[in-house]
Amino acid sequence: MKVKICGLTNLEDAQAAAEAGADMLGFNFYPGSPRYIEPDRCAEITATLRAQRVVALMIGVFVNAPAPSITKILQECGLDLAQLHGDELPATLELLEGRAFKAIRPQTAGEAESAARRYAHLGLKDGPALLVDAYQDGQYGGTGSVADWGLAKTLAAKAPILLAGGLTPDNVGAALAQVRPWGADVASGIESRPGQKDLRMLEDFVQAVRDFEHENVQ
Repeated sequence: MKVKICGLTNLEDAQAAAEAGADMLGFNFYPGSPRYIEPDRCAEITATLRAQRVVALMIGVFVNAPAPSITKILQECGLDLAQLHGDELPATLELLEGRAFKAIRPQTAGEAESAARRYAHLGLKDGPALLVDAYQDGQYGGTGSVADWGLAKTLAAKAPILLAGGLTPDNVGAALAQVRPWGADVASGIESRPGQKDLRMLEDFVQAVRDFEHENVQ
């Protein structure tokens, strides 16, 4: 079970996430987000992490950015992958050539199925194919709203998904038990304020996922 700690804005939180055992570290390049990070600052953080031999995948989160801009930031910041969290078309993922996956925010089963048909095959070969987040009108994620676990469960049965949307140390175990996703993604659910992680909550979140994983090993 993979763990992604998203919305990182400073080195201390990124190091804490890596030390806690997170598999993926996320940096948000959407200017409308309270967790926005300047590319230069992200590059400083990732360079330090690389020098410390952190093995977690480093992921840039983008909203409606053109593919050339995404590629440029991935290169400049030393990032591995792009998470497309806006209204991007499949063509954008195709241009990123296997280095991106799509976040979706379905409200209905029909929307979930349609999005899966459009985007899942363009996701990562080793997962995730999709990230499933909560829908909130006019927002692109990071709201703290809980995703529809029923819709997510249906998608998780067909493709490896990252489950996001309102996850916390207290509810992630129940979410994993119901949805059975490829991994869990958290940002606001472990924060003392937007962009600042609560390090105890961060550790508790990763531990809750590992506890679930241990208890459900076949």
